[in-house]
Amino acid sequence: MIEGKCHCGAVQWRFDRTPEDATVCNCTVCRRYGVIWAYDWEGEAIHTSGPTHHYRRADSGDIEFHFCPTCGCVSWWRGHEPNKDGRTRIAVNLRLAEPEVVAHIPVDRFDGLVTFDDTPRDGRCVADFWA
Repeated sequence: MIEGKCHCGAVQWRFDRTPEDATVCNCTVCRRYGVIWAYDWEGEAIHTSGPTHHYRRADSGDIEFHFCPTCGCVSWWRGHEPNKDGRTRIAVNLRLAEPEVVAHIPVDRFDGLVTFDDTPRDGRCVADFWA
């Protein structure tokens, strides 16, 4: 289990297992936030709590980026609508977890700016992105 919380502690998330990998995206939003995402389904392996505000992109409002209204930390994104199976995709920001707990998780890079493709895995893990 991995837990994360915003700087002031009001917003928290829990991932009930260790994710196999994480993603760094260079889209117009994620590159500004500087986040490292770990994905699952809302209410399955990922649970969130605390009051948040959210931001939906005007050009493709299919996901909501949730952040703490007090300290501003981006905590998670969630799909705006459930998929055809009734499940809602969600990703938590691993930068809100304790570094030693997530340091070993491999990181994939996603080109959300141009190609919308994963780039080849280069052997980096979350710890490589702390510096």
